[in-house]
This record gives sequence, C-alpha cells and structure tokens, in this order.
Amino acid sequence: MYDTDAMRIEEHIAALRREGERMAQAVERADLDAAVPTCPDWTVRELTRHVGRTHRWAATYVREGRTAMMSPEEGELAWGEMPDDTALVGWFRDGHGRIVEVLETAPADLDCWSFLPAPSPLAFWARRQAHETAIHHADAQSAAGAIPGVPTDFAVDGIDELLRCFFSRPRNRLRSEPERTLSVAANDTDVSWLVHIGPNGASADRGAGSADCELRGPASDLYLGLWNRRAITDLEIRGDPTVLDLWRARATVRWS
Repeated sequence: MYDTDAMRIEEHIAALRREGERMAQAVERADLDAAVPTCPDWTVRELTRHVGRTHRWAATYVREGRTAMMSPEEGELAWGEMPDDTALVGWFRDGHGRIVEVLETAPADLDCWSFLPAPSPLAFWARRQAHETAIHHADAQSAAGAIPGVPTDFAVDGIDELLRCFFSRPRNRLRSEPERTLSVAANDTDVSWLVHIGPNGASADRGAGSADCELRGPASDLYLGLWNRRAITDLEIRGDPTVLDLWRARATVRWS
C-alpha cells in the first residue's frame, strides 16, 4: 500500500545504496563467527551470505524481467556459489552493487514478478530491497553493539510497508481470538496506524482510533521495534501490553 506521500523510487534506491554500504562496513569490523542477537540462528557470516543472495535474486527479476517466481534451483543459479571468508565482503559489495545498478537503469514500465502491493514492479523492488537491507544492516550492527537509527521519513515508509503490506495480506500469520487492536503512533511526525488482529489475520490502515493498546515513540524506534530489532519497553505503552506480547510472538515476516 502506498500513499501520495510515499518515498519515490530514487529515494528508495539512495537508501538501498546507503544501507548496503553501512552493512558492508559493519561486516568488515565484525567477527564472522559472532552470533547475531537479532537473528539468533545466524552468525555474521550467515547473515551476510543471506543478504548477498537476496540482492542477486532480486536483481535477476529486475534485470531479466522475470514474470514468474523463480524455483529454488533457479534461485541457486542466480546467486551462485558462496565465497570463502576472505572474499565475503567483496562478494557482498558486488551483489549490492548489482541490485543498485539494475534498479537505477530499469525502465519505468518494467514488468516482473513482485509480491506486495505497489504502483509498479520497479517501485516494489526499490522499496523492498531498501528495507530488507536496512533491517539486516541493523542485524549486523547488533553483533557488535548498538543498532543505529534510520531517518524519520524512511522509518515511516518502512512501518507502512510492514503494517499495510506484509501484515495486511490474506495469508498473514498474525492472528488473535478474540480480535485485538494496536495503535502505533510516531511522536516525531503526525503519522499513526491502527492494526486489527483477528482470527483470520491482521489488517492495518493509516490513522488513529480506539485500541486495546497504544504504542508511541520516535518513528525510527518504532520501525526497529516492530521489526523485532530493538526492545520496545522504553517506548510509551498505554492499555493492554499483552497485545505487544502477541506481536512479538507471532509477527514474523515471510517474503512470499
């Protein structure tokens, strides 16, 4: 779902370029065997390989104009063999460079497969790869200490994608019986969202309203918190906190 004030394609590509470079720098400083606290099953090495694969996978759809989802075998061909540790950062930078370049040079009327609502496939892939890379940059930083924030406008856009796209799809797994409502308000902007969580899934819209629980804070903190990349206990919470427990336990994202 996009609003008239959504970030433009070129702004998403700029954010993708920024977050990918920052992630590369974080990986260069890290111990590749270090655990990633925000992705407990991964080491920094596995995290970096995941993002490098994702960049190559996404670039293939855009560059080749693929209109059908790739099979697992086709995906493996798209990203190729995994590098050894000495070549890992260079391999990551190469894949990051590929997705930035293909998005910058793609035609406005690009036709290819995508999986979330967007004005165009090009708009989808620019937005999705920008936020994919930003969240995994946060993961890489978590292995070394503090996670940095993101610009307010970018955070608002990312919350919009998370709540109104990922968690407003018919197949989303965020469910509750009885229905619960969560209000999310960015106190450094005038933007808020209302999330309805029912037995058949969740849906969200922009705007305020009566809710079982309200979560308020700076947009950047909300963005990282709703993606389960930072604690939310230091943010302003009103109403029933078990709604947030439900979010933390069940709000997991899958890309398809």
